[in-house]
Amino acid sequence: MRQVCVLLVTSFASAGVAAEADALAISQIIRERHLPHSVIVDPMFASPDSQQIAHYTRCGDAAIWTGHYLAAESFRWRVTKEPAAREAILEALQGIRYLLDVTGRDVLARCVFPVDSPWAPDFSQEEQHHGVHLGAVDGRPYFWIGNTSRDQYIGVMFGLGVAFEFAGDEPGIREASRWLGERLLNRLLADGWLVRMPGGQVSTTFVQRPDQQLAFLKIGRMLNASRFERPYQWNAALMSLGVWAPVATEVLEPHGSYFKFNLNAATFFHLLRLDGSGFIQNNCRLAYDLFRRAVADHGNAHFNMVDRAVRGPNPERDEETRRLLEEWLTRPRRDVWVDLRGKYPACKDDNRACQPIPVPERATTDFLWQRSPFQLSGGGGGVIEGAGIDYLLPYWMGRYYGVIWE
Repeated sequence: MRQVCVLLVTSFASAGVAAEADALAISQIIRERHLPHSVIVDPMFASPDSQQIAHYTRCGDAAIWTGHYLAAESFRWRVTKEPAAREAILEALQGIRYLLDVTGRDVLARCVFPVDSPWAPDFSQEEQHHGVHLGAVDGRPYFWIGNTSRDQYIGVMFGLGVAFEFAGDEPGIREASRWLGERLLNRLLADGWLVRMPGGQVSTTFVQRPDQQLAFLKIGRMLNASRFERPYQWNAALMSLGVWAPVATEVLEPHGSYFKFNLNAATFFHLLRLDGSGFIQNNCRLAYDLFRRAVADHGNAHFNMVDRAVRGPNPERDEETRRLLEEWLTRPRRDVWVDLRGKYPACKDDNRACQPIPVPERATTDFLWQRSPFQLSGGGGGVIEGAGIDYLLPYWMGRYYGVIWE
């Protein structure tokens, strides 16, 4: 059946105060509407005012957002110990298993869905430019989307590391996180930090990213020191010498390809918090300082929470984080078109504001904190619903780190 009738929740428990009830409502919506096949995708409704799901979309980024969702629910588990959080974690871990199993060689897929899914034609048509491949999971035929990028890997490794560390006290979660992370990292090491598709073609490489390699190795030795301590020791010191170089290049243009900063945030979360020698940590800290100086005044709640995790309390920054999350709650959940040209001064081009745009007015998107806060126009037709992970993740991190109190 191509259309599914659902109840569209358009309001939250409070309209301006970041509260647990809002986060729980978002988690419930995700479980009901954004996980048709255990990985994060977004529903498209029949019209802006419809409550019927006509299609699904954004399958090509299912891996990265499933990883971020896993991290958010892992922080939730650490704070609340709610059974619903455990169920959400286990479903996300199952989705990541599908993303690895379906390729047949522990290469990560962008997205995975059963061949007989009613949404298979939507996903296949939308993602055909990435390559649609046939595989199997648990003996059932599945399609999977290839041409996997570094951001998909970074999102998944971020989520697995957080799940292992913050929810690993729950039976099954630690073992599953370790098993999946080992498989992913073993394949990357065996292939020399290249990501190879079934035909042998390289879809992406980590060779030029010592920062991301080092973060993965740190996560790996946390997951299984007996397997990854030696590769870490062999490579960490040399890698740390170069962690600043790609970051220094990226911050030269803080507006273009803004998603790169979200990848930096996910990388630095583990790179700076997990143990390393003083020499290695100092080199990583220098790279982080470059990143943080570039984004500190961008009004980014997620980046602020990563900064809290690696640097500790800061009253001014933490107050800003609370305010930004309260403002997030006033934003539309669907991708309505936003055009602020003429309202705010533009610099350099007509789609770039001179100053960060207030959170309530920023262009609609899938994960707010990976989009430029200077973008004056953007969005869509008001029919795609965002998952809300851009609220869940900084909110539950805020609860854990004492930035937000319930």
